Amino acid sequence: MFSVSSSDNMTSRETKEPKLVKEINMSKADDISQENLIEEIDFKELSKNCKTEKDLASLTKQFMKNMIENMLKGELEEHIETQGNTSKNGTYKKSVRSDSGKLDLNIPRDRNSSYKPQIIPKRKTTISGIDDKIISMYARGMSLRDIEKQVREMYEVEMSDSLLSRIIEKITPEINDWQNRTLEPIYPIVYMDAMVFKIKDDTGFYRNKALHFAIGINLDGKKELLGMWITNNEGAKFWLSIATELKNRGVEDILIASVDGLKGFSEAINSVFPHTVIQRCIIHQIRYSMKYVGSKYQKEFMADLKRVYKAPTRKAAEEALSELEQKWKERYPMVVNSWINNWDELSAYFEYSEPIRRIIYTTNTIEGFNRQIRKITKTKGGFNSDESLIRLVFLAYRDISVKWQKAISNWAEIISQFSIAFKDRLSGYIR
Repeated sequence: MFSVSSSDNMTSRETKEPKLVKEINMSKADDISQENLIEEIDFKELSKNCKTEKDLASLTKQFMKNMIENMLKGELEEHIETQGNTSKNGTYKKSVRSDSGKLDLNIPRDRNSSYKPQIIPKRKTTISGIDDKIISMYARGMSLRDIEKQVREMYEVEMSDSLLSRIIEKITPEINDWQNRTLEPIYPIVYMDAMVFKIKDDTGFYRNKALHFAIGINLDGKKELLGMWITNNEGAKFWLSIATELKNRGVEDILIASVDGLKGFSEAINSVFPHTVIQRCIIHQIRYSMKYVGSKYQKEFMADLKRVYKAPTRKAAEEALSELEQKWKERYPMVVNSWINNWDELSAYFEYSEPIRRIIYTTNTIEGFNRQIRKITKTKGGFNSDESLIRLVFLAYRDISVKWQKAISNWAEIISQFSIAFKDRLSGYIR
């Protein structure tokens, strides 16, 4: 296998090996051109010694080591010339991670210890995009064990679980900044939902916890994840704290909140945003209803129920609901009462035109997001902490949100309808 020796280790055989790169005055690095460097490489000679991908990887790794060490020597020489009161004092070993694998470098030093390497600063242990690739693999749901194996195969670098965890934890400041960022002053629509995950508690046992989401549609029609919150018990007090946080982060008004029948949500949101219209998700309500209807009657019941939520007007819907009650209440009182007791929030969408109805009577927007999160987290039996769950979901969202750069379908028509229905509340925000 062909190897490139550093200039300090040249032997009498150096005349028999090709000279890959001519000596360069590092103080004139700005004058170096890629063309000049490439011209000095004897590719014909290299091809005789480089026969396999492994040979090429080894050559690339050694070439990078040689190049970095020579650049460091140039840095030190320039430092000595500038300082004038110090001299060379050998080298010390340092290992760094690179795209070519682990590099064992000889870092030069001076006698006064005043030289500080610029190319490989002290405490820096990576000179490549490996950390970003590790975070990317983690965001796709790979376990630390699988990431460790992948990194070893790709870069020939051994990395422990603790080192991988420290690399992944580097995104924590980014998450904190994101969670506390200033939000838009108004959102025409905000969807809220929750997902349940198993998270280890202080006693070492895994317990079910709910991770709540709020996705807003801004005035440009673009989706935005406003925040994520973990709680043991969902209730009015919890949702009040969330609504208060949104307000403290700059939200002045929410026109319509589409929710999944979240307990205590209506009272909490209206205490902070008193004019917000609450629309309970029709799809969730239907699912809840059909769970308690016998299979023998499901088709018939569903046909009657469709006449309620597919009605052209609120009046027609209420007439259909009355007929549903008369026909089915004796057999399924719990199901029918659920529609009657929650009718105000279930029927809010009848006040608006068809374009608005389609996007508020169901939380499909946030459910689509949930499905993508499930794909990432389904291989996880549980999470060691709230932070580890937030970290993974945030990384997944960062990838998902790339597709959120475009406005949702028919937004021009929808915002036009909103400007009529909420003229007074939007007048200060739409020019």
